[in-house]
Amino acid sequence: MANHKVMKYQDKDNEEQLHLYLDLIDEVRMNAKQRIARYKNLIARQYDAMVKLRHFKIGDLFLKKVSLATRNSAHGKLGPNWKGPYRVINCKRQGSYYLKALDKRKLKHPWNVEHLRRYYQ
Repeated sequence: MANHKVMKYQDKDNEEQLHLYLDLIDEVRMNAKQRIARYKNLIARQYDAMVKLRHFKIGDLFLKKVSLATRNSAHGKLGPNWKGPYRVINCKRQGSYYLKALDKRKLKHPWNVEHLRRYYQ
């Protein structure tokens, strides 16, 4: 049973359209790349608008988040989520802090600000 597409199909026009499309493929690709770049810039601006920067001073007290790897499995889900307090001793770059426990023991690696919470006495 013939439908509208089959009835209107012409082999010569189809070949011409395919060759024309192959000639314009570079332009189509360029347009797609530009659209992707605009979309990525839009998403980056929206994300940056929602990010709230947190600045800490050296000497402030913080709690650090307990990760799944360091969590005591004997406590189960009722174990503490935060550990500390720790004191900030150095800031190598914004958002990355070196910590020291109150018993003067330094932590080897810097901690990201996402994993820190201010400690209030």
